[in-house]
Amino acid sequence: MIKMTQAAIDQLKAVMLEHPEDPIVRMTIRDLNEAQLQYSIILEDMTRSDDEVQEIDGLTVAVEGQSVPRVDGVTVDFDAIKGFTFIHPESGHRHGEEEDPFDFSSLHLN
Repeated sequence: MIKMTQAAIDQLKAVMLEHPEDPIVRMTIRDLNEAQLQYSIILEDMTRSDDEVQEIDGLTVAVEGQSVPRVDGVTVDFDAIKGFTFIHPESGHRHGEEEDPFDFSSLHLN
């Protein structure tokens, strides 16, 4: 299961107010290479058949099936300067921060 800080929840809800046609928060993870990952947050209009869906403080969060094992325990945070970061439970490392320039965290709006 994914966890979210209140700051991440608040930011996603604010963005969703601007895009009410896309009420689903989709989380994905992709390999950039053997040592680097790309986490994404995408707002969409519906879930997919292979999604794992969870409700987090009024948000419907969908994780595509192939990403489920890899995001288990990840905490999503938000900072006005750094944007969204993804904290892996085993290392405490925040993907998307400056010290890891090849990890790209993003929010896509359809």
